[in-house]
Amino acid sequence: MRCVLMVFLIAVIVAQGGETTKTTATRKTPCRTPANATSCYWTRGRLEFYNGNPSLRLWKIGTHRLLGIYSGPSVDRYGEDSGNPELPRSAERTFKPMVNRIFADFEVCPLEPEQKGAMQAVCIEAAKNIVVEK
Repeated sequence: MRCVLMVFLIAVIVAQGGETTKTTATRKTPCRTPANATSCYWTRGRLEFYNGNPSLRLWKIGTHRLLGIYSGPSVDRYGEDSGNPELPRSAERTFKPMVNRIFADFEVCPLEPEQKGAMQAVCIEAAKNIVVEK
């Protein structure tokens, strides 16, 4: 019985280790964390370079909302993160700031509560169905 329990525990530890490795291989800075995982959602939007802080912003198609892009999981509005936030690899390969913009389905994780009339800080966990526009 102890042997079966020990094998089970080792299998669980190995499985968790593999999942962690997969996540860290995708992003250096975690976007989705246990604290914000339930608030992450998918939205169709346009990622574009803007003048100001933060320079990368996501327009949620069909709304008047702009989301400010940060690496996550916290917001440093005046730090280096606001000028060059980490993006998922799928978006990073196709999006070239000041050259093009991309339309895609984005999984975003809010880094602060939404407020009417204010840009909400978010990080982008994933992007799919990407279309590039120059």
